[in-house]
Amino acid sequence: MTVSSGKAQDFGMSAARIDVLSEVLTLIRLRGELVYTAFLGEPWGLEFQPGAAHFHFVRKGSAWVVPTDGKPTRVSEGDLVLLPLGRGHVLTDVLGSPAEKIEVVAAKYFDREKLVLSHGGDSNVTQTISGFFTFEGSPLPAVMSALPPIIHIPCGDAGSPRWLEAISNFLVSEAQQPDPGSSLMISRLIDLLVIRTLRSWAATEVNRMGWLGGLGEESIGRVLNAMHADPFRRWTVGAFAKIAGMSRSIFAERFTKAVGKSPLRYLAQWRLTLAVDLLRSSNLKVTEVAYRCGYASDAAFSRAFKANFGYAPSEAKKRQAAL
Repeated sequence: MTVSSGKAQDFGMSAARIDVLSEVLTLIRLRGELVYTAFLGEPWGLEFQPGAAHFHFVRKGSAWVVPTDGKPTRVSEGDLVLLPLGRGHVLTDVLGSPAEKIEVVAAKYFDREKLVLSHGGDSNVTQTISGFFTFEGSPLPAVMSALPPIIHIPCGDAGSPRWLEAISNFLVSEAQQPDPGSSLMISRLIDLLVIRTLRSWAATEVNRMGWLGGLGEESIGRVLNAMHADPFRRWTVGAFAKIAGMSRSIFAERFTKAVGKSPLRYLAQWRLTLAVDLLRSSNLKVTEVAYRCGYASDAAFSRAFKANFGYAPSEAKKRQAAL
């Protein structure tokens, strides 16, 4: 077997990561809701309720971020923290301090006109650019299961990444000096911020989960790339193993360890994820979607769909319209 050079391997890995990540992010369909500047003086503590996902970029000072189901993370000037699951979190100056429950747009210390939130005392003020966003439709299990409760992009020795400084400054400018189209611009900028954060995290995180975990291995990444490029092909474990350059048994073991599911189980769930999108965004009938996804009958497709999402395929469009 010919061994590629390190540079070629890096290029192949990057291409696979970008292709799969692009496919996944296309289905997430982010919708940026609001951006605001927060001035938080000691002592202070805010408890954000479950619902929308949130981000905080620290322009000055420091804070603790405590996800409802994750470990506390210390953030300092230049750091960005993303909470993609929307399960609620606490933002505070000191761990264990009392935190006031808050819904930003209804908070008594939130200036809706200036989009500024002021809270706490007057000393040691921490300033953040924060915002929240939602997903168009219910979060996709195959996508969201790969994300942790909190993603931390720390400020490096050279300062915050240029893309982060640029996007955050643009966000504040659009929010504080609204012109025609500013609402749409803010929404798109939040989309860009979130997607760029996920890409940076996926490229550097060692302990990835789910489909992101598979991208950490070049051979498994090639398989994921092929799978996402042609998801409705009649794939076999043998065909995947050939792409990975392994025997069937070794490939199946390596894939399951990296991704957390067997190859065919992952493929089946990804097809169902695509099926949701097809049912919501097209005029295809359930029978047509079932056939496209490789199911021999509507009944088999409906059983698998309901087991995965908790509702019947015929309800997908209605649920989308109700959001």
